Amino acid sequence: MTDAQELVLELFYGRWRSQTLHAGVELGVFEAVGSVPATAAQVAHDLDLDPALTYRLLRALASLRVLGAHDGEAFSITEAGAMLRGDHPQSMRDALLLREGPEHTAIWKHLSALVRDGSQDGFAREFGVAAFEHAAREPSYRKAFDAGMSSQSNLQTGWALEALERCDVAAIAHLCDVGGGQGHLLCHLLARYPHLEGTILERPGVLGPGAAPWASRLGVADRCTSVAGDMFVDVPGADAYTMKMILHDWNDDECVRILANLRRRASASGRVFIIEHVIPDGGAPDYAALFDMHMLCWGTGKERTVEEYRALLRESGWTFTAARFPRSGAIGVVEASKAA
Repeated sequence: MTDAQELVLELFYGRWRSQTLHAGVELGVFEAVGSVPATAAQVAHDLDLDPALTYRLLRALASLRVLGAHDGEAFSITEAGAMLRGDHPQSMRDALLLREGPEHTAIWKHLSALVRDGSQDGFAREFGVAAFEHAAREPSYRKAFDAGMSSQSNLQTGWALEALERCDVAAIAHLCDVGGGQGHLLCHLLARYPHLEGTILERPGVLGPGAAPWASRLGVADRCTSVAGDMFVDVPGADAYTMKMILHDWNDDECVRILANLRRRASASGRVFIIEHVIPDGGAPDYAALFDMHMLCWGTGKERTVEEYRALLRESGWTFTAARFPRSGAIGVVEASKAA
């Protein structure tokens, strides 16, 4: 087989791989299979599944290296497979259920038409409304979306914290995380920097009153509050703002509106940290470019280069400071200041 043939086949079977993982997660395979090999028949019994088809699914999962295969049709979990368990500290379970679930699978069929027509948002084409409006109407999607975002944070927060180590966080007294979800990023920042006070701004219904769930888990509830609101209308005043995987949801005009609201409410020395999958200069092949295809299908936003973020900051009145990355380069932190 030539290198070109191998590459095409690797790409060709991508959705088959991810759907096989989705089935394993949805059926509870990764909770049922442990480090000690268990037979397919035992797993099927424990999960009330068909034994013959369970064996075929476990065999396929072993081919993806999330399970290990042993003699006697037995299987054990691998280090990668453990990350698909709900109780793993870096669990990607809910992220996979969202990405390969019915809504996010359906929107991708519109990609060709979107590119042909020059008009993005496959979610609106499929469901008649934008994703956030659909989430407000459909509790099952809202639950899957919020859980999926929290799941992705298990990796993204670590990358962001590493990049933020090179920022002067000591000079910040009050930090607001805009669109901060369940508080994963902000509460980890509060745990790392004991001098910080923090506020989470989120959509009504995402958080209950008081502190976010992660505040009590990390012992920072006394320094963390949550506020329901709309970042397009107003945001809490703060010395600095973080936005993780927020601006990529919106088009340029919408991003400028959000950033302008942050600048208006920021203290005199206010700063903003935009945390996103940044496309490398020159548009080199990168994970962010694939994520950009998802954003094209999902809504009105996109992944951007540093220069594109610099332009948004300039138009909204911020002064670009720097772009910083963890060693993996998996995510970027674009920093700007209010001062000229």
